[in-house]
Amino acid sequence: MTRLPALLLPLVLLSAMFVGVPAASAYVPPVTRAQVSLDAGWRFLRADVQGAETPGFNDASWAQVTVPHTWNATDGQDGGANYYRGIGWYRKHFTPSSSLAGRRLWLQFDGVNQVADVWVNGVKLGQHRGGFAGFRFDATSALKLGQDNVIAVKADNAAKSDIAPISADFTFFGGIYRGVSLTALDLLGVRMGDSGGPGVYLRQRSLTDASASVEVTTMAWNNRASAARVKVRTVVADHAGVIAGEATSAVRSVNAATGFDTVQTVTIARPHRWNGKADPYLYRASVEIIDADSGAVKDVVTEPLGLRTTAVDASTGFSLNGKPLRLNGVNAHQDRLGAGWALKPADVRQDFDLMDEMGVNALRTAHYQQAEQVYDLADERGYVVWTEIPLVNEITDSAAFRANAQQQLLEMMRQNFNHPSIAFWGIGNEQKTSNTATNALLRDLAASVRAEDSGRHSTYASHIGDLDPVSSHADLAAYNKYYGWYDTSSSGPGGWADRLHARDPARRIALSEYGAGGSVVQHEENPRPPVTTSRWHPEEYQTLVHENHWADIKTRPFLWGTFVWNMFDFAVDSRSEGDTLGRNDKGLVTYDRAVRKDAFWFYKSQWTDTPFVHLNSARWTQRTTAATTVRAYGTVSDVQLVLNGVAVGAPKPPAADRTYTWPITLRPGANTVTITGTRDGRAYTDTATWTLG
Repeated sequence: MTRLPALLLPLVLLSAMFVGVPAASAYVPPVTRAQVSLDAGWRFLRADVQGAETPGFNDASWAQVTVPHTWNATDGQDGGANYYRGIGWYRKHFTPSSSLAGRRLWLQFDGVNQVADVWVNGVKLGQHRGGFAGFRFDATSALKLGQDNVIAVKADNAAKSDIAPISADFTFFGGIYRGVSLTALDLLGVRMGDSGGPGVYLRQRSLTDASASVEVTTMAWNNRASAARVKVRTVVADHAGVIAGEATSAVRSVNAATGFDTVQTVTIARPHRWNGKADPYLYRASVEIIDADSGAVKDVVTEPLGLRTTAVDASTGFSLNGKPLRLNGVNAHQDRLGAGWALKPADVRQDFDLMDEMGVNALRTAHYQQAEQVYDLADERGYVVWTEIPLVNEITDSAAFRANAQQQLLEMMRQNFNHPSIAFWGIGNEQKTSNTATNALLRDLAASVRAEDSGRHSTYASHIGDLDPVSSHADLAAYNKYYGWYDTSSSGPGGWADRLHARDPARRIALSEYGAGGSVVQHEENPRPPVTTSRWHPEEYQTLVHENHWADIKTRPFLWGTFVWNMFDFAVDSRSEGDTLGRNDKGLVTYDRAVRKDAFWFYKSQWTDTPFVHLNSARWTQRTTAATTVRAYGTVSDVQLVLNGVAVGAPKPPAADRTYTWPITLRPGANTVTITGTRDGRAYTDTATWTLG
């Protein structure tokens, strides 16, 4: 049974449960809230100035920007470890409609890095410390309806000793890098101030083929000046909108300016399970706050509901709904070329499209909470998600730092609690030191996960001793291992995994990071391990590392998950390696998403059955050696090579595991290399021109 001491306020109502399955019209949640986007029309200055929070401050000389926005879109990606980390100011004039009178008005910021101070009309609403969670401030008393208002935000991405992360191997982009909005809701409504969470929390209590039982905790508030008679109705609708189950509480009287919680149980007959990519089926749970005297619905919150069970076994790995599921995962940061963290919705969708194409079914949102759209898409497309707080590298041994880590963990869990895609809550990554303070913090964070959400697993990614205490606090252990790259003692993780599994067979272990740098403009025949900090990262070596790793991974089901580092190249302004300064080039796709590296196609051949053929090293157009080996991947039959119009024939040796090779000799000048294969009577082709000399 999940313990919820922090969630449940003193007034708790355990309702009666009613179940109904009408066969007629679909349920349509009443529209009760007004939400206004505040993304456009901001003024911005990358400096600290006195008085910028006052309404009459003259900002006419400031730049005009639209959020999402970051001030490090250029200098945070160009290398040199010299990008701006400090204060930037944002100001916006806007006139909220007079029609919002009598409502509670909340300003919502989906992401500001790293400290945000917010004023409305010179009134300070508050400060938020932490760069990755959304946050809200009640602006009701500060806003003037029907008149000009000024929102002022001081953002600061300078390092702070009491905020995680203190340091990390990625650029800390500053600014209001996610959206901003104003939400207006009735005085009788679901709570908005619960660590940025929805105020409605869904807990699956049982699940069989016959029925599912879901506990719904609703945190609400009567902001009226007088008592109110209230009832709460929860409706669960299926994918078509037909009511699958509902519960209505008894009427109760709630005093003025008082919070009240309601716990209900909804039973769903013959539940349709959320089953990952095979069938990411979603219900929708809508909670209505009803004025019992008038019968009017005053507020509605609708949340996704996916019914599924997960488990992790030390010998057989991860299972979904009682069946083993190999988690073919990737890590992904939230940035891209020319934008940093200031992503558009289309950017996020494109990233998922690329992951879908490659056959990814698990995502680690390294190393921080990401935008809600990420989790929405993961729900809808069937990804199993590991999301984590930004506890990276080091800690400060202080009460303030520990409190901030706990705050960020609570925000992450509350804000994303209802996403069925999330199976793992991460409590940190790669602490450099295993000392008393670090282990005490990890222990306490793992305990917080268990207290808040016993239905999911906590996990931690380590890169120090395999049995070190840092890897023993979370429910699950995971390890960042870079064989063939930082560690050339082995070409893959097989030996390490076998030794650890034999030494501690009860330990549930995963490979949380593995990979190698790869440049799409650097190439080498029969590549040797490069100096990782050098400017030479040939693409062929990256491909070889991933082939070697997959050969080990696929035969070890006790690994509960494996996650490539990284799906996409990303910015690290302090790096000076590979073909581009300020870049971590371990991605399987380039930073601008324009090029799928050869290793991408390798995983596509292993993780999908999509028909294709892909010629490796096709971009290596200028050749200096006649004798070479053609390598290709594919999921088709009867793969053949044609060189300069002459058939070379089938792979030599015969294809193994969807990888094809042919030793050939190039002639001086241009050479046309073409591979073809067939599937269901259709031909698939890839070709390149390689010039020798």
